[in-house]
Amino acid sequence: MLFWHVGATIAIARYSFRDDRMDLRFLVLGALLPDLIDTPLGLLFYDRLGGVRLVTHGLILAAVVMVAVVLSTRRGRPRKKWMPLAIGLLFHLLLDAMWLDPETLWWPFFGWGFSPAGPDTAAGYIESVLTDWRVWAGEAVGAVYLVYLWMAAGLSQRSNRRALLRTGRIDVPIDGDVSC
Repeated sequence: MLFWHVGATIAIARYSFRDDRMDLRFLVLGALLPDLIDTPLGLLFYDRLGGVRLVTHGLILAAVVMVAVVLSTRRGRPRKKWMPLAIGLLFHLLLDAMWLDPETLWWPFFGWGFSPAGPDTAAGYIESVLTDWRVWAGEAVGAVYLVYLWMAAGLSQRSNRRALLRTGRIDVPIDGDVSC
């Protein structure tokens, strides 16, 4: 779920942290990283693993990233730049409702297995995702927020897009957000 994770993560982060200088590049990377890693591996080894939510859908990766950022950076700009990566990872778990899959969320503390996805085959899993109205509703919500940000930040202008790619920031006041 691309738009759901990107749009909802940015909206929640902007609303809850109220930090207009947060690097959205690292936030978005964290929001997408679990699916970018686990989904291809899970689909490839679906017959053995029984799902696509694996190690990166657990708290362990977010905790390791957060500890690594704290230990490797000093307070200030470097830490502020990298911490959104861990925040994005945590929001991904929240948006995937991972508390419903404790074996995966707390992996490896509850054992070495992961929560099964449901369908017996990778093709069945893909079909279930593509036909689930909740997936499409989430994608629509995320897309609507991203379109709002695109228009509010004037990202149709090349200079604004370049600034976003260079700095990770958009020029949209958070007080004007209607994110929640």
